[in-house]
Amino acid sequence: MMDFRALQFDTEAMLTGLRPWVECESPTWDATAVNRMMDLASKDMADAGARITRVPGRLGFGDCVRAQFPHSRSAPGILILGHLDTVHPVGTLAKCPWRREGEKCYGPGILDMKGGNYIALEAIRQLQRAGFETPLPVTVLLTSDEEVGSPSTRELIEQEARQHAFVLVPEPGMPDGGVVSGRYAIARYNLSAVGMPSHAGARLSEGRSAIREMARQILAIEEMTTEDCTFSVGVVHGGEWVNCVPSVCTGEVLSMAKRQEHLDQGVSRMLALSGTRAGVEFTVTRGVTRPVWELSESSMGLLESARKVARQLGLDLPDHSMGGGSDGNFTGAMGIPTLDGLGCLGDGYHTLQEFISVRSLAERAKLFAGLLLELK
Repeated sequence: MMDFRALQFDTEAMLTGLRPWVECESPTWDATAVNRMMDLASKDMADAGARITRVPGRLGFGDCVRAQFPHSRSAPGILILGHLDTVHPVGTLAKCPWRREGEKCYGPGILDMKGGNYIALEAIRQLQRAGFETPLPVTVLLTSDEEVGSPSTRELIEQEARQHAFVLVPEPGMPDGGVVSGRYAIARYNLSAVGMPSHAGARLSEGRSAIREMARQILAIEEMTTEDCTFSVGVVHGGEWVNCVPSVCTGEVLSMAKRQEHLDQGVSRMLALSGTRAGVEFTVTRGVTRPVWELSESSMGLLESARKVARQLGLDLPDHSMGGGSDGNFTGAMGIPTLDGLGCLGDGYHTLQEFISVRSLAERAKLFAGLLLELK
């Protein structure tokens, strides 16, 4: 029988196939744009023989796609879990166009995580072309709102994961070529300051500025950051007219902790900030949360399977627990064997300098293919 190491992954062909995915901009908040991306991925997976199920979007977000690849068995199998939404608004391609510079290829969402999703698909296709059948059935679930904490898809993800024996997440790999075996807990918060309007020129003293109170609270919140739990205010909206004392200001906070107990303590501190000061009512409400995912014995077995494959390819495969949530938080916290960070190598995700290492396309795709064959 043919050795998976002989699979022929053509880097140039993979780049050609990946480019339309990257150039199909799909920011989370634009459901129409996300659905265009889902259309494109669905066609590519259907062409590879998958049975496609479209899951209508909820809460204003885009659709999700489930792709089940044909298999002779109906046993609980492998779930490849990825997202196709990005943080880059439509129009980012004008600032960060698809381009290759030596061993780097740039584009919005190319690393986080369209490249990873694409190499997973390419691994499946190459196994099919070589006549391999994976020991377990393979299903791909592509979601639409991961970048905002998966508020509309968590239930779907958990429901799907319960039907599978393993979860593989092709989020970006680590700089040292490693994978992710655990992730920190994450909480999001919504901030609201409500003051009193007045004419900013004629009756300034009669107003109570919501922006001023929000600014004070922002400094206080970010100063709460410790090694155990971090706080970052990433979104602020306030005011409509410069000649009016602003009566409303809103904001959003991201908090991350290595342990659930530290996140819970942070939640208590954040909620305690609600109250009224200097005539401005300040309110903190808790948003979506990702549970801490710690490496379990079952996930350790999955990690060792991946390392076995990596050794056959002459690669080291260190593992890391890290911040920056993914949908692997959910499945890992459920106790389902989960391995994350199996995607492309690169850097700059969530910036205009996002790139993948071209060399990593074939290397990580072959690792992925070997792992699909190894899991039983």
